[in-house]
Amino acid sequence: MFLSIFDIFKIGIGPSSSHTMGPMTAAGRFLDELARLDRPRPARSKPVALTASLHGSLAFTGVGHGTVRSIILGLSGCLPASVDPDQVDAIVARVEAEGQVHPPDHPPYRFRPTVDLVLDKRNPLPGHPNGMQFIARDEAGQVIYRQSYFSIGGGFVVGADELASGPLLEAVRGDIPYAFETASQMLAMAEASGLTIAQMKRANEETVRSRNELDLGMDAIWSAMSSCIERGLRQDGILPGGLKVNRRAKKIHEQLEASSRQNQPGLMLANDWLSLFAMAVNEENAAGGRVVTAPTNGAAGVVPAVLQYFVKFTPGGGRRQVHDFLLTAAAIGGIIKHNASISGAEVGCQGEVGSASAMAAAGICAIMGGSVRQVENAAEIALEHHLGMTCDPVAGLVQIPCIERNAFGAVKAVTAASLALKGDGLHVVSLDACIETMRQTGHDMSERYKETSLAGLAANVTVC
Repeated sequence: MFLSIFDIFKIGIGPSSSHTMGPMTAAGRFLDELARLDRPRPARSKPVALTASLHGSLAFTGVGHGTVRSIILGLSGCLPASVDPDQVDAIVARVEAEGQVHPPDHPPYRFRPTVDLVLDKRNPLPGHPNGMQFIARDEAGQVIYRQSYFSIGGGFVVGADELASGPLLEAVRGDIPYAFETASQMLAMAEASGLTIAQMKRANEETVRSRNELDLGMDAIWSAMSSCIERGLRQDGILPGGLKVNRRAKKIHEQLEASSRQNQPGLMLANDWLSLFAMAVNEENAAGGRVVTAPTNGAAGVVPAVLQYFVKFTPGGGRRQVHDFLLTAAAIGGIIKHNASISGAEVGCQGEVGSASAMAAAGICAIMGGSVRQVENAAEIALEHHLGMTCDPVAGLVQIPCIERNAFGAVKAVTAASLALKGDGLHVVSLDACIETMRQTGHDMSERYKETSLAGLAANVTVC
């Protein structure tokens, strides 16, 4: 199994990797496939109009999670990694006013969002809770091309045929030197090779790209993460969506900086800084800003918060440590995705913040000098203490409880790493057992608690 670090960490925009980035990517993929249909074709059968439908979790929380907006952007030719967040509102407003999309290298297509985009809450598509369908029609209304896609978490998108064919987006290659599918295989390969998890992951990555390309790519990931933190610390005001949630990161940052200048010690300073960095990211995510899936947008604050805390407060922490952290975290995230899920719509928030916390715990444990077994132990501890966590966003917005939940995920990650570093790596519950428990728990969890906003906090918090 080989899942690249650049599959786990994708640069995009908020508020949701599965509900925003995934559908935008799917819309772009539909346009690409439409353009590749046999040409030339008679004028009467040329595509002139597009329609789309959202199903399952995408339908239930599509408005609050930005799915409607992302479909409009995707059909306009925008991609998550390159779209300018500051131009999003203008692009959407233009489509709504004109009733047309103008994707590059395509003719204009009729697309009226209020008419041609349906949120179908009654008819889920078989295979995954995050289903969507696109149709292109000719002037007579006849279907020219129809395709279904599924947003399976973390910005990953597959077509219906790919979903039915087996393992998703995971290429098995004969020349991958350390193609571990489980944590136990990872431990065995590390023991046999004498390499760390980061070194094995690097060796895998360097079979598909040069060392320089890998390093520059990781630099770009960390730059996007740290820029997101910095922007989040500068912004204030009320987050969009109607809940009237105030941004808090800027004010908390000012309080912490003031305490630091006055040399005021605090019993909770570590928790305060970790929480601050995580909330800064997820406030940016909630506002539709530039974020990195880690492994999802809803859990995007945990990994950068822990890494930023290390960089800020550890003398000598530099580029090599950042790279080793990201490589280790990506290895753990790949194992979790391969054997369970990182999708809140599939297994609840245990698969999002729980996975992120396990990844961050492994990363910080590794660069703090932990052995491979201690790193595996850290990941297990962090994931274990997120088991059973539901995904119940109030009003379908990635704000309550998502923003604070990332703060707790970061704190748990550092706590897990600390506990693991004080042990010898031997423990009762393996990471593989914990991942399988998470998968089973998600399978048994009611759909009402999996990113549908039909139960939990979403049902019991009054939204005015």
